[in-house]
Amino acid sequence: MVPLSWYLMVSAALFCLGIFGVLARRNAVAILMGTELMLNAANINLVAFWRHLRPDVMSGQVFTLMVFVVAAAEAAVGLALCIAIYSSRGTVVVEDMDLLKG
Repeated sequence: MVPLSWYLMVSAALFCLGIFGVLARRNAVAILMGTELMLNAANINLVAFWRHLRPDVMSGQVFTLMVFVVAAAEAAVGLALCIAIYSSRGTVVVEDMDLLKG
């Protein structure tokens, strides 16, 4: 059986990669991918703690399913916004999206 600390280390590494992706990238799509990495790190934590603490109750899996739903909605809305901004401005660089009017 894999110890809980290994899951937490993998989750922390994924979360740090996601934070780096959000803070260091200028492209809006790369920022969305960093956000997805952070949400997946949270899912790993939820499932690991569920399995370690209370495997007889389905609460960890239910919360993970809810995070998946939020991640899918975030990806759909985020990509729709990126496509709309790209069609009006011709770029998805976040620094160029500072005005509300094009």
